[in-house]
Amino acid sequence: MNRGGKDAGLSKEYLLTRPSEYQKVYRQGKRLRGDRFNLIILPNNLGRSRLGISIHGVKKAVRRNRLKRIIRETFRLQRNFIHPPLDIVFTVRKNCPLDSQRDTETATLNLLQKQGILKTD
Repeated sequence: MNRGGKDAGLSKEYLLTRPSEYQKVYRQGKRLRGDRFNLIILPNNLGRSRLGISIHGVKKAVRRNRLKRIIRETFRLQRNFIHPPLDIVFTVRKNCPLDSQRDTETATLNLLQKQGILKTD
């Protein structure tokens, strides 16, 4: 199993990297409230969806990094099914119980499907 290298991760073209990109999504995006986290989405004209992650109040770096890893992997696996292309900011609060890939993926998919954003066919 390949656990590292460029092929296993998510390239920067799929990530929000600048503060101005986050600010635009926060100002103009639509908020989707989940029981474990929130998504803020904004259509873009890039032909691909991009992800931003905002984690507040999680003091332990190990937990923060684990949550980010799980969120990035969920997005990587589902990004081709998100239509139209969106900028997505995934916001996590300190008491977020998402500890597994499966829990995160299920919660994210349910939220996106409710909005008609996730296309599986």
